[in-house]
Amino acid sequence: MNIAIISYWHVHAEGYTKEIIEKTDSKVVAVWDEEEERGKSYAEKFQAAFYKNYDELLANKEIDGVVITAPTSMHKELIIKAVKAGKKVFSEKVLALTTADCLEIKEALDSQGSDITLSLVKKCDSSFRFAKELVEKGSLGRITYARMRNVHDGSIGDWLPEHFYNREQCGGGAMIDLGAHPMYLLAWILGTPVSVQSLFTELTGHGVEDNAVSLIEFADGAIGVSETGFVSRYTPAILEISGTKGTLIIGENIRYATTETEGKWVTPEQLPETLPSPLVMWAKGQTEGMEDFGIESSITLTKMMEAAYGSQATGKKTAIS
Repeated sequence: MNIAIISYWHVHAEGYTKEIIEKTDSKVVAVWDEEEERGKSYAEKFQAAFYKNYDELLANKEIDGVVITAPTSMHKELIIKAVKAGKKVFSEKVLALTTADCLEIKEALDSQGSDITLSLVKKCDSSFRFAKELVEKGSLGRITYARMRNVHDGSIGDWLPEHFYNREQCGGGAMIDLGAHPMYLLAWILGTPVSVQSLFTELTGHGVEDNAVSLIEFADGAIGVSETGFVSRYTPAILEISGTKGTLIIGENIRYATTETEGKWVTPEQLPETLPSPLVMWAKGQTEGMEDFGIESSITLTKMMEAAYGSQATGKKTAIS
C-alpha cells in the first residue's frame, strides 16, 4: 500500500511511520498536517510528499490508505473524507469524541462497504489474549470482577506534549488517552458494558484529569474497574480477573488458580502468539480477525468514554446507550 500520514500531532505518529517502513512492504509516500511547518519537516525526514491541501492528497489515486494521527477533535471530518475518497483508514484511538460522530463514520464506511482499523494494540498482547482464552473456555467460571491498571508518568515526568492536555482537541486527559486501553480490553473480555461511574482528579495543574478510575457494569453482572493516570511511576500494566471458579492475575508475570488446579497458583506453560500491531496488520492488508479492531469495537469504546466523562461531570452512574 501507498500510505499517507495525516498529521504528526499524536505522539505515536512518528513511531507509526517507522513501523510501516521497517515492518511492512507498504510505503509512506505522503504527509498532511494541520501545522504546515511540522508536516513539511516530517515529510522531508521520511522522504515523502507534503500536501498542504487535504482534499488534494485524497484526490491522488496512487495513495491507497491514510493513518489518522491528527487531534481527536478532527477525526470525524478527516476520516469521512478519506472513506468517501475510497481510502483505507487506520486511526489512533479513540475514533471520535462522541458516539454521534462515530455513527456518522460508520454510515460512511457502510456506504463504501469498508471498515476501519483502530489502534487497540493491547488486544495483540499474548498475555491479554491468554486472559480472553481462559475466560472463553470457562476456566474462571462466571466472571464477577475484573480490573485493569494502565498508567505512566507523562505528567510528573513532563514528557507528554502540552497539546495532550488540550480538552478541546483531546476530549479530556488521562482517561480518554491512556485509559482507552483498560476500557476496550475490559469490554473485549467481559462483554457488553451497560453503565459507568467515574472519579477523576487533577494533580499537576494541566486543566484535565491526570488520575482516573471508572467502575463499569457489564450486562452479565460483572463489575469492571478501569484505572489510569499520567502520575504513576514504575507500574506495569496490571489485569486481574475473578470468577466463580478462579482468578487470573497478569502483572510482571502471569498466574492463575482455579477449581481445575485445586486452588494452586500456576503459571501457564504456553501463551498464545503475540500478534503484529493493528497498524502492521492493516498495512499488510490482513483481513482475518480484524473485526476486533474495527468499527463496532471503536464505537463501543467511544460510548464508554462518553459515559465515563458524563458520570464525572454529574457525579452519578451514567448509562451506556
